[in-house]
Amino acid sequence: MKIMVQVKLIPTSAQASALEATLRTVNRAANDVSRTGFERCGLRGEVKRLRSECYADLRGRGLGAQAAQHIIKRVADAYATLRGNIYHGNLGKTGSKRRVKAESKPIEFRMDAAHTFDDRCLSWNYDQRTVSIWTVHGRLKNVAFAASPNDLRPLVEHRRGESDLVFRDGKWFLLAVCDIPEQPEFEPRDWVGVDREINNLATTSDATNYSGRGLNRYRRWQARKKAEIQAKRTRSAARLLKKRAKREARHAAHINHSIAKDVVAVAQRTERGIALEDLKGIRERVTVRRDQRATQSSWPFHQLGTFIAYKAQRVGCR
Repeated sequence: MKIMVQVKLIPTSAQASALEATLRTVNRAANDVSRTGFERCGLRGEVKRLRSECYADLRGRGLGAQAAQHIIKRVADAYATLRGNIYHGNLGKTGSKRRVKAESKPIEFRMDAAHTFDDRCLSWNYDQRTVSIWTVHGRLKNVAFAASPNDLRPLVEHRRGESDLVFRDGKWFLLAVCDIPEQPEFEPRDWVGVDREINNLATTSDATNYSGRGLNRYRRWQARKKAEIQAKRTRSAARLLKKRAKREARHAAHINHSIAKDVVAVAQRTERGIALEDLKGIRERVTVRRDQRATQSSWPFHQLGTFIAYKAQRVGCR
């Protein structure tokens, strides 16, 4: 199975400037390719057509061959995703405002959007914890990165294919694809039932409760702070709200990871499978008081189920 391993880059000021210039250059080029493809192909921009239309121009700008190929592939993938969303009705019915807006203009990429590097553009030195990476200012060597032992092990043993350079909250990250072999699935002797709730985030059939009392206090405190910031109605308040939202999302993901890890470890040790409560359509089936609506809707129960599923798959637990 494929997982993403994130490591934090620790570039010098000169290296950070080169990385920033690289992201801006490749995303500016991606926007140009997107506009050209939209004018000549509409939403049907595919790799082969975009390559014939734009590859020579990208090379003429001084971009490397692999960088040009990745830019074209990114644009083609973005349009493929848009076509899929339209086909499945994710942007509304024909003629809806959201769908018309998506169909009437080319896709645009943020100036700091992530860019893909393969092994020709990026090499790793795990012993020294450094990478060598292509930039528009030349090859950067000895760019330091930080990774925990749990992250470094799959990188050394199972990293395959491409990595994404990401700039987020003023920090640089590399997201590497690792293809980890799955353990053979064992036949479960019994099942561990997992009930997902609000007061107790998860309750197993072994009577283990993962209490949400402390978390609910934390979320109520966050809600009060967000209300205070929203009342200011300034640009700095909007930026601060985004920052707090990301922090709260990271906190929720950390708790869900911890719960999922414990549930899967118990199931693996006792050679049992895991049975999750089906929450599909829960918001339509269950009515709560007005003051409880935000509590019911905001916690990522689906994320918890996803974490349990992929952790169980890694260890062969059904």
